[in-house]
Amino acid sequence: MSFMAFFDGATTPWRADPAVLTSAIRDRWDEVEVDPRHRSEVCAYSWTFRTDEGPADVFFAEDGTGLYVDAALPDAAEVACLLRRFVPENVALIFCDQGYSFDVWISPGSTVADLIRAANAQA
Repeated sequence: MSFMAFFDGATTPWRADPAVLTSAIRDRWDEVEVDPRHRSEVCAYSWTFRTDEGPADVFFAEDGTGLYVDAALPDAAEVACLLRRFVPENVALIFCDQGYSFDVWISPGSTVADLIRAANAQA
């Protein structure tokens, strides 16, 4: 499934850093393939790895305001929580699926279980 974790870039000059995210992703998952090639506005950088749930592909938005995640819900929620660690607390971060059947605010300290519970409650 496809998910997104993003914030409104008009509300802050802060942007995510793909180098910082690469380090965090590599710390969490094994055998991460990194592709720094800019392909489009939704894929300015990408990471591919395997999890217990299956394959995961994460794409960094060109403007640095979010991630597109093609993975199982638990893995996508974990990637969203990972991003939240680096986003300033005053920036509202949203987690949703591709069809916007749910949208969840990712608060500082949110857990994977919190996001899954909230997503399932809205779906």
